[in-house]
Order: sequence, then structure tokens, then C-alpha cells
Amino acid sequence: MAEPEFQTARAEAEAWKSPYEQWKGSEGLPTIRGYFIRDLLDVELTPWESRGGAGVFVNLEGTGGFNDTYICEIPPGRSLQPIRHIYEETAFVLKGRGATSVWLDGKPKQTFEWQEQSYFSVPPNAWYQHHNVVGDEPARYVAMTAAPRVIDTFKNLEFVFNNPFVFTDRFTGEDGYFLEAPRDGKRGPWHTNFVADVMEASQRRGPVDRAGGWNRAIGGFGASFAMVNSTVRSHSSGWAVGTYKKAHRHGPGIHIVILKGRGYSLMWQEGQPVERIDWGPNSMFVPPEMWFHQHFNTAPEPTLFLAIGWGSDKPKAGGKQYVYVSTKEGGDQIEWGDEDPTTHREYEAEIARNGVECQMGDHHPFCTHT
Repeated sequence: MAEPEFQTARAEAEAWKSPYEQWKGSEGLPTIRGYFIRDLLDVELTPWESRGGAGVFVNLEGTGGFNDTYICEIPPGRSLQPIRHIYEETAFVLKGRGATSVWLDGKPKQTFEWQEQSYFSVPPNAWYQHHNVVGDEPARYVAMTAAPRVIDTFKNLEFVFNNPFVFTDRFTGEDGYFLEAPRDGKRGPWHTNFVADVMEASQRRGPVDRAGGWNRAIGGFGASFAMVNSTVRSHSSGWAVGTYKKAHRHGPGIHIVILKGRGYSLMWQEGQPVERIDWGPNSMFVPPEMWFHQHFNTAPEPTLFLAIGWGSDKPKAGGKQYVYVSTKEGGDQIEWGDEDPTTHREYEAEIARNGVECQMGDHHPFCTHT
């Protein structure tokens, strides 16, 4: 190829934007990128004319083009515009009180109330509208969606946002769809489409069994959620004071929102430098695909996070699933005895500065506290 032709092709390639990026541009909002957000409540928002509130798109490095998030604020005493789309969406309320109406064409509306720490999923292609019932304070939520892969797959916004198809396997307008379902007493995911308070529910549901927690933490507690029969998976995960989780890896797009506690996480691609993220309440980050990551509690209280995403279902190269056994056995988890000894040494030093004593003596071979 001649030099001028090459330069033209390069310029066109560099200027090209995916259908998803073009749609975001048409919405008039900026995009936050990088590895993490320190505090979702501190993020500056931009007026979102088409929705009737304020917002910002978030495409963190670990999403891999599969999932995204956006932060949205509903003005005091106002409602956002009704919308529907064929991609899936889950919402976690950061602050405020409000209600959401959900309906299908020709069917009655269902309206449910929410508050800070509420969590729910919107059925794909159902109409929905969020309302702020408080007259003097805005309500803010963060929503994870499958918009990038859906918009980039179909490349047609009319198909994505104005499609009459009804996902009858997800929602038919039935009553009680957004009531918090009682615990069924079985192991495995909690089948509910609404959680009034994720923090309270995670503690109420108690210790995570081996199948749900992969034996990765000490004093683990939380819940695994299966909402609207969707492909999005989510779970809450907490663990004890003076402890940290085993390193592991999985697919892209798992958004971690810290609900309680302070600490840090290490993330690294095998053989590459380690990224450290210091977090507290309302921090959010996304470990990239196939990157090991490890979560450390440095506070004098248990830690709890909510993890939302599709990436855990995405196969590894070659079509294999992630297996949470030791990497020495061909799995995707690093046992404590196999980690770099400096990892534990640095953790003990850090929590000592916070007046916390390590509680891993009965579990970790490098722990100096027994």
C-alpha cells in the first residue's frame, strides 16, 4: 500500500467509533475510564436530557467491552423519562428513596419502592420509569448493563430501544414480580428480582457455603442473586476482620461495589506488574479478564461488596470454564500457601498501623499470629 493510502487508512481507523460509542456520544454524557472510581457519590454528573436527570457513563478497563455501568441522579420530587431496551440492566441505589414502575404494552404497571442499598433488575424490553419520592434531595443509583455488546452486535438503535418483542421467559407482567422473595432454604442462588437492603440481606442469609463462596474467605457471608432469569450474575461477599481473600481470576466485566469496610485489592496479569486499588464505601472497580485479583480487609470491621456482571459465564480461551481450585491443579485460584510471602507480610504491617491484628494464624502458613 502506498504511503498516502496507508496514512488515510490509519486516520480512518483511529477516528472510527463503535455503534455503542456513537450512541453514548449522542446522549451527550462524558465517559469515565480507568481502573476504579474512588467514591460513586462524589462523581460529577452531567445533565441527561433524554432521561430527564443527570448522569455519566462508566467504562472501566476490566469490562472488556461486555458490560458497562452508568451513574444517574433523579432530581428531587421528579421522575425520569420512561424507557425500554432489549439489553439487561441491574440497579443499585446509592442514596435516596424512590419507586420504579415497570410494565409491558397493554399490561398494568407494577410499582415498587426502594431506598439506599436496594438492588433490583429490570426485565429486558419492559418499560420502566424511576421516581424520586423525596422533595428536597436527589436520588442516585448505579446501573450495570449489557449495552456495549448488544448495541455493537445489532448496530441498530431502533431495534435495541423500540422493539415490541416480549421476553416471556423473563417477565409477562405478573403480579408480585418485584416483591423480595423469601429464602427457599436451598443452597445456591437466591431467586428474587428485588432486594430491599443488600447489606441487611447479606448478613441475614449468613455464612456462604463452599459452593457459593468457593472457600475463598475466612468468616465469609453474603448471597448469590439470580434475577429475572437473566444472564447477568451477581453476589454479595463479606469476610472477617484481620483477613483477606485468596487470589483468583475470572472473565471480564464483574463490577465490584464496596458496601462496607475499607481495604485494598491487588490485580495483576500473570507475569505483569501488580495494580493496587485502595477502596472504601461506594468505591467501584472491575478486574480485567484473566487477571488475578485479591481483596484485603484492613478495617476493624467486616467488609462487604456487591459484584455484578456477566463475565463469570464467559468461557476461557478454548471454551473451558473457570475452576476454583489451586493453580497447581490447573485451576484459577492461588492458595495462601502458594502466594508470594511478601503479600502476607505487607498485609500484617498495614493492618497493624490500623490497630488490627491478623486473624489468619490457623489458616495461613505465613501468618505470625497464632
